Amino acid sequence: MASLGEPFVVGDLTVANRIVMAPMTRMLSPCGVPGQDVAEYYARRAANQVGLIITEGTYVDRAAAGAYENVPHFYGERALDGWAHVVRKVHRAGGRIVPQLWHTGVVRAATEPPAEGPSGLGLDGAPAGRTMTQQDIDDTVAAFAQAAVAAERLGFDGVELHGAHGYLIDDFLWSDTNRRTDRYGGDPASRARFAAEIVQAVRAAVGPGFPVFFRLSQWKVNRYDARIAENPDELAQLLAPLTDAGVDAFHASTRRYWQPEFDGSGLNLAGWVRKLTGRATITVGSVGLDRQYGEGEFAQGYTRQAGLTGIEELLARLERDEFDLVAVGRTLLANPDWAAKALRGELSLTVPYDPAVLRTLV
Repeated sequence: MASLGEPFVVGDLTVANRIVMAPMTRMLSPCGVPGQDVAEYYARRAANQVGLIITEGTYVDRAAAGAYENVPHFYGERALDGWAHVVRKVHRAGGRIVPQLWHTGVVRAATEPPAEGPSGLGLDGAPAGRTMTQQDIDDTVAAFAQAAVAAERLGFDGVELHGAHGYLIDDFLWSDTNRRTDRYGGDPASRARFAAEIVQAVRAAVGPGFPVFFRLSQWKVNRYDARIAENPDELAQLLAPLTDAGVDAFHASTRRYWQPEFDGSGLNLAGWVRKLTGRATITVGSVGLDRQYGEGEFAQGYTRQAGLTGIEELLARLERDEFDLVAVGRTLLANPDWAAKALRGELSLTVPYDPAVLRTLV
């Protein structure tokens, strides 16, 4: 377990170990305001040696940013006061925390205001909302930058930009939802322009040592076969503008960390991103789960076919520098003290899938 217990530095942020709490939407912030229960939820994981906490997605100040009720906002006095309390509690518990900044894009189901995206197309290719104008794009870029400024002012340790899973930033990255013919569409580098402008604006608005994380994925909500890059060259073209704009670390979201991303190499997505950019990466995907849950395309977790019963494979990849940090999701929902016990070698490194436990989200 020694590799998991090593500290890591990104920008001015030093984390005590390589374990990251993955962002997980909870919808437990009435009217968008995180309360005392939210602060205690995160502080409990910090007190149990999670090195870095990435919060659930938080909406930026854009009318069409939200898709779900009771998701926390990252704007407005009451919501920001709530987040300030969260930061204080986590820091007192010895943890480090960054908010995930989020615009849900074409996933938004509400009709007013309509969903907005690069081409007015949903993840299934059908019309979904409206096509963003240049003014919309500029205003959205500004909203992300304003949220990052608020995060730094409140004492957060960095920010993560949600560019994965079919939400707005990812809608621009993916050719199926981005059919634009202007400078924001076309080849991979052009599709990455919107994301790069957000990164650049955030980078300019915060201090030089304030780390900017960027989450990306191939898969989308209910589109697990989707791909923003079919090969390493396409991925390199997408990543170069983001790297140049100032991303400090990439959070590569996969559903099973051990699966190779491209033919001809055993590297997973985080491994390829690290190789292509030279930046720090976070891997994620079924860490700590000891069985499969769900059916069909939704199925996730360990399978008999994978032949994996713990995180030995994960540790081996970490030790050979395939990636730098390891994000843990559902395992930390069911076991807030998993990180502390794992670092002490006091438990089996897997946790059974228990729907009754995970539904509580505590």
